[in-house]
Amino acid sequence: MTDLDAFITGLPKAELHLHIEGSLEPELMMALAKRNRVDIPFASVEAIRAAYDFSRLQDFLDIYYAGADVLRSEEDFHDLALAYFDRAAADGVVHAEIFFDPQTHTDRGIPFDVVARGLLAGMDAAAAKHGLSAKLILCFLRHLDEEAAFATLTAAEPWLDRITGVGLDSSEVGHPPDKFARVFAAAGERGLKRVAHAGEEGPPDYVWQALDILNVDRLDHGNRAMEDPALVARLAREQMTLTVCPLSNLKLCVVPDMVSHPIDAMLKAGLRATINSDDPAYFGGYVGDNYRAAVAGRGLSQGDVVTLARNSFLGSFLPEDSIAAQLAAVDAFVAAQ
Repeated sequence: MTDLDAFITGLPKAELHLHIEGSLEPELMMALAKRNRVDIPFASVEAIRAAYDFSRLQDFLDIYYAGADVLRSEEDFHDLALAYFDRAAADGVVHAEIFFDPQTHTDRGIPFDVVARGLLAGMDAAAAKHGLSAKLILCFLRHLDEEAAFATLTAAEPWLDRITGVGLDSSEVGHPPDKFARVFAAAGERGLKRVAHAGEEGPPDYVWQALDILNVDRLDHGNRAMEDPALVARLAREQMTLTVCPLSNLKLCVVPDMVSHPIDAMLKAGLRATINSDDPAYFGGYVGDNYRAAVAGRGLSQGDVVTLARNSFLGSFLPEDSIAAQLAAVDAFVAAQ
């Protein structure tokens, strides 16, 4: 491990773009399939890993939804969450804001309450085990209709004291943010934060829609915003946080290689960019791996790494006093090196 590798691992950081279903490692998938007597189209862990070869977002989503079928009980969701938090803590993550896709489960007949109870139990276990804080963000699947999103928001009502925000994920192209304008407005009326995937595969116009129609508090991905100078200027002026996912961008061919990744250009443009792992079981690495890939591909400095970590707290939905405390911890770590 190089000095910068060790620095990245030890640096306190938050993760703001993590799909908990996307942290389902092949070993856990096989174990849960056996526990729940679920037939999956793979004979071994190696066969699952071999299937993780994508050329586009939809290829990934097809296996993602198939894999999620092994998640059936509260215990399964607890185990999934705690397995992620164990890996995150080893990477220096002290706060995580995780996405979950209730429609992926309710459409299979799994009650919303089973999913919520299991994930929240995993979050509580991580707090006790690692001292790691976490928040839960409910994502609507954008390939489904707005009526289905409203039904999900209604199902979430009993849990809104433990759910911080709503998001928008799944197939981006052909499903613009404005499709969900009313349900995002309803979420805002309930006091929920709003985030949305935009500008991953979709055009810069989707980012404009996320800002002006969904009124997002944070932008997930946002790579293609870099194609529009006026949009870049606005994102910088408003200090809109971007939750960037380098290895995901590589795996899904959003960029051809890490040398072409825009993370350093984002920082130079004054954007509040952060680094995250997205669906780490499928995309080849957790948050530390994503930092290292960005450093290797774009030659980021130690100062850039610190900026990214600071941005992760500034862009979080923690209260202001907690953000200040986390920033002080980052500064103390750096000063001790």
